[in-house]
Amino acid sequence: MTLLREVMERPLDPGYDDAAARRAAGHAPISRGRHLARAALVLLLAVGIGLGGVWAARELRRPGPEVSARQVLIAQIRERSEITAELVEQNTALRTEIQELQEQAFGETAAGANDEAELLGIWAGTTPVSGPGIVITMADSARAQAGEPGSEDERVQDFDLQVVVNAVWASGAESVAINGIRLTGSTAIRTAGSAVLVDLQPLVSPYTIEAIGDPAAMRTAFARTTGAAHLSTISSGYGITSQLVVADDLELPAGSASRLSVAVPGEQG
Repeated sequence: MTLLREVMERPLDPGYDDAAARRAAGHAPISRGRHLARAALVLLLAVGIGLGGVWAARELRRPGPEVSARQVLIAQIRERSEITAELVEQNTALRTEIQELQEQAFGETAAGANDEAELLGIWAGTTPVSGPGIVITMADSARAQAGEPGSEDERVQDFDLQVVVNAVWASGAESVAINGIRLTGSTAIRTAGSAVLVDLQPLVSPYTIEAIGDPAAMRTAFARTTGAAHLSTISSGYGITSQLVVADDLELPAGSASRLSVAVPGEQG
């Protein structure tokens, strides 16, 4: 009813009423030029807003820098490896401090036992060692490092490291470490997903195998092992690079101590 009443009582458009009121009050009607100027201003504003919206949409849709999941994983592994190295140094310092305190507490009576324990720790891999040796470096192929599709087989696998490490031990190595992780009798080298784990710590390419021993003898003996033949095979077939150099002074950290799960007392003789 309100709409019908408005139509009946005010049949003219409100714009006409406004123009008639302006004329009655003595105001000049809006000129055609001012009307065109206003229309042009509205058009410019509309075009500006439209262009701004298009630009904002393009910026939002623009793809960001491509970062693959493997690159993120490699960055996390390297960050965690640095933290692990710092913790290993702290652990080594604490072990040294404990040994010094034991020597002070027990005096000369425990000196022989401490020396024997240190010697056994060298063979067990729980004592830091240094000396000359050889260094073998293995790295993924150039295609694998660039992340090209179909290059998964061109990465260093856990089996490759196992073959080379066993060959290094057979060549006369006294102590071995991979990327700063000391190998002991209970150290496992395996793969979890796309990462190679050594002693449950993920590593990335390149892989550096450090072995302490007689450099000349080890280098000659290693050339006759299946490890050297394996390196040649993966180099020619998969583009995995490797290099063997002699080092005058290597420093290998202590490895994680083994834990006995079952212990049985021996017979007293």
